[in-house]
Amino acid sequence: MTECRVLGVGVLLLATVAGCAVQPNKPDPTTAFVSVTSQPGNVGDAKIAALAYHDDGSYDRDLATVADKAAEWVRERGAAAVKPALVLDIDETSLSNWEVLRRDDFGRPVPGPCAPGLDTPCGWAAWDLLGRDPAIVPTLRLFNLARSLNVAVFFITGRPESQRAATERNLGAVGFGGYARAYFVPDGSHFATAADFKAPIRDQIERMGYTIIANVGDQPSDLLGGHAERMFLLPDPFYRVP
Repeated sequence: MTECRVLGVGVLLLATVAGCAVQPNKPDPTTAFVSVTSQPGNVGDAKIAALAYHDDGSYDRDLATVADKAAEWVRERGAAAVKPALVLDIDETSLSNWEVLRRDDFGRPVPGPCAPGLDTPCGWAAWDLLGRDPAIVPTLRLFNLARSLNVAVFFITGRPESQRAATERNLGAVGFGGYARAYFVPDGSHFATAADFKAPIRDQIERMGYTIIANVGDQPSDLLGGHAERMFLLPDPFYRVP
C-alpha cells in the first residue's frame, strides 16, 4: 500500500511519490502574505504616479491654480508696495525640463553628454546648455502681468554661472524678456541647501529698496528663509532639491 503525505504548507508543490500525487495544504488567506509596513513608498510606483499626474492634465491644472493665486496677489499688492518685486525660480517654475525628465526616467544625472536626436539619457548640464526648455505657461502669464504692473521680476536659480548665457537665451526665446536681473550660483560654489543660496539673494534685493511681494518656486527650498511677503509653491512630484 502506497502512503501519501502532505509535503508542504502554503507552498505550491505537486510531487509524485511512488505513483501518488501529493498536494499541499491550502494556505490560510489571513497568514499567507507576509510583508512589513516600515519600508518607504515604492520608487517604481511613484514614477508611474508622477507620469500619470503629468499626462492626465492634473499637473497643468495645478500649476495654473497656484500661479493664478500668485497673480491675484501681485495684482492686489503691486500697486501699493514700494518698488514691488516678484522672485521666480527657473527649473520647473519658469522653464519645463519635462523632456529630459522622461529621457532620464526621473533621474537627474548632472554630468554626461546629451544628444537630442537620440532616444538616450541626457546629462542635465549638457541639456541646460542646449537652451531648449519650453516656458511653464501659467508662470509666463504671471511674469507678463507683473511686467504690465511695473513689478520688477528677478530670477534666482540653482543653475551655475557657466549656464547663464544659454539660460538667458532660453528665457528670452520663450517670452521671459525685460526682467530686472537673474542670479546664478557662482561657479565652484557649493551650498548645503538651495535656501542657503537663495534667501541671502532675496535679502540683497530688499537691501536695494525692493519689496518682494511674492516668491514663486517648485521646491520648498526655493521659498525657505523669508524675505518675501507671500510664497507660492508650484507642484513638482518629479524630483526634490534640498
